Amino acid sequence: MKKFNILSIALVAIFVLGACSNTETNSNPEQNNEQIKVEEPVTSEVPAEQPSNLSPYYFTANHNGISKIDANSNNLIETIQVKGSVHNVQLSPDGKTLAATLIPESEHGHKDDGHGHNDESKGFALFYNAETNELIKKVEVGLHPAHIVFTANNKYALVTNSEDNNVSVIELGTYQIAENIPTGNGPHGFRISADSKFAYIANMLEDTVSVIDLDILKETKRIKVGDTPVTTAVTSDGRTLLTTLNSKNSLAIVDLTNDSVEEIKVGDGPAQVYIQSDDKFAFVANQGTHDKPSNTITKIDLQTKQVIATIEVGNGAHGVVTSADNRFVYVTNMFDNTVSVIDNKENKVITTFNVGNEPNGITLN
Repeated sequence: MKKFNILSIALVAIFVLGACSNTETNSNPEQNNEQIKVEEPVTSEVPAEQPSNLSPYYFTANHNGISKIDANSNNLIETIQVKGSVHNVQLSPDGKTLAATLIPESEHGHKDDGHGHNDESKGFALFYNAETNELIKKVEVGLHPAHIVFTANNKYALVTNSEDNNVSVIELGTYQIAENIPTGNGPHGFRISADSKFAYIANMLEDTVSVIDLDILKETKRIKVGDTPVTTAVTSDGRTLLTTLNSKNSLAIVDLTNDSVEEIKVGDGPAQVYIQSDDKFAFVANQGTHDKPSNTITKIDLQTKQVIATIEVGNGAHGVVTSADNRFVYVTNMFDNTVSVIDNKENKVITTFNVGNEPNGITLN
C-alpha cells in the first residue's frame, strides 16, 4: 500500500493537521538553492508602492467562513460566515463572482476538516457577489467537494467531488449542473487550460491526473504522475503540467506533448502549486504532516527546472497564489491561522497577518 503522508480515513485527511514548528526547509541536500529564513515576519502593511492595478480583494477559505482581505493594504475587511467547512475559493475571471466549496456540518454537529470525511451529506458550490458578499446561488454538487475553478471564458465552474469520484460542471448562465464527469479515485485539486478546453484533475487515491475535455464534457485520458497527486497547474501555452506529489515530497513536471514526467524534490508534504502569469516561476506550498508540519514555499524556475529558493513562511503552508503583476506571492498558513505575503524579487516574507481558522484555499485575480 502506498505511503500516504496525510491521508487518514478513506480519502484525504490532508491538511488540517496538528500545529507545531518545523525548521527543516530543504528535503534535498544535493540541491544548491538559495535558502531564506524569516524568523519574525513583519506584521505590517505592504509598502505603498504596491501597484494599484491589483484586484481590490482577495479571499481565503476557512473553517466556518471566508476571509475577505483588501489587496492593497492586506487588512482583513470582513468574514463571510458559513456553516460548515469551506475548502476552496475562486474568483471568476472578471473578478465579480466569488465561488467556494462547502462541506456542511452534520445534523449532530460533526464537521469535516476540509479534506476528511465525517459527513455523508452532499456538498455545495456557493456563488457570491465579490463586492457585496451577497449569496447569488447555492448549488448542490457531490460528496465532499474539494476544489472549484472557473473556465477563463466564464462559461463553466467545475467542482471536484472527492468521494463520488467525479467532477460537476456547472453552467454559469443558469447555475445548473451540465454534467457529472467520472474521474479517477479521489479527485482533488485542479486547474484549467488558458483556452478553457481542458481540465487537469489530480486523483489523490491513485497516481494519475484526469484530463477532461470541456468541449465534449468527458474524461479523455489519465496521465500517470506519481504517488498522491494533490493539485495541478498548467502553463499558459498548455504544454506543461505540474502536480504536487504529496507522498514523495516532489513536484511532477509533465510534458503534455508526450506525457513524459520529471520530478523535482521540494519540501515536506507539498499541497498546492501555482504558476505565475508569465510562466517563469512556480511556487509549491509545503504543508507537511500532522506530526511534523512544514512551513516553506519552494520556488522553481520552470525553464531550468531547478529550485532557486526555499522561503520560510508559517506552519502548514497550504494555499498559494501570485499577484497579477507577479510582484507578490500569498500563502495560507493553516496551523497559524495566517497569510504570509512574499516579495517575489527578494524572496522574503514582508508581512504576515491573521485571517480565519484553518485557512485553506486562497484566490486573487
